Amino acid sequence: MFVQSGRRCRYALLVQAEIRHADPSKEFPTQENCFILEVSNDAGDPDISIARARVRPGVATAWHRLEGIVERYVIVHGKGRVEVGDLPPTLVGEGDVVRIPPNVAQRITNVGDEDLVFLCICTPRFIQNAYVTGR
Repeated sequence: MFVQSGRRCRYALLVQAEIRHADPSKEFPTQENCFILEVSNDAGDPDISIARARVRPGVATAWHRLEGIVERYVIVHGKGRVEVGDLPPTLVGEGDVVRIPPNVAQRITNVGDEDLVFLCICTPRFIQNAYVTGR
């Protein structure tokens, strides 16, 4: 069993070995002005979800927050300006990581000439009921 910091991790009990292939045809538009491709988000791995987000040039996502969920952005392609809580707007690019605590307002703007693509990694996994529009 996997042990982390003296606690048993639920992963050891629930997660089964699996290869998940991304299917670009399953990408869908969202109310927050971006496109999402759910890469891994199901009850078989309840502690985390991974989605690929895509924002078109010049577009800003809507202000939103996730109740009870920590989110991380890993910038894969493009340039953005991210706004998180009380932090000043910050430019981000390929390889940068943005950590967003639960219940903190966030949005990102594509400031480049190409699509801004980033991974959204949520713990615990994203559920639609946790999504709240606005600041």
